[in-house]
Amino acid sequence: MNTVTLDVRTLVDTLSDAATAMETLTPTEPRISFETPELLWKVLTAKRWDTIKAMTGAGPVSLREVARRVGRDVKAVHGDVHALLNAGLIDKTDDGKFVFPYDAVHVDFMIKAA
Repeated sequence: MNTVTLDVRTLVDTLSDAATAMETLTPTEPRISFETPELLWKVLTAKRWDTIKAMTGAGPVSLREVARRVGRDVKAVHGDVHALLNAGLIDKTDDGKFVFPYDAVHVDFMIKAA
């Protein structure tokens, strides 16, 4: 199964892991990191989560198909799809379709006492 992990971690930690992977030539699991929990929730609103769920494992789909799957109008979905594109969560194919290239999503972060 092709799973992506969404997590909250500092840029320094993310870059350190990337550097280690390049130095050791060890592939890492797919990961998309956010600097803070607040940023994660700002990017991944409830409607955008619905969009991600509808696209998970679906392969390339048109904007209209995404809208049909989530039961929303195309204009509203357009804004969310482009926000997800800008955040690096989904990709656009050469033929103009959108793809979330994973079969599963794992979310990982911890909130500690101050």
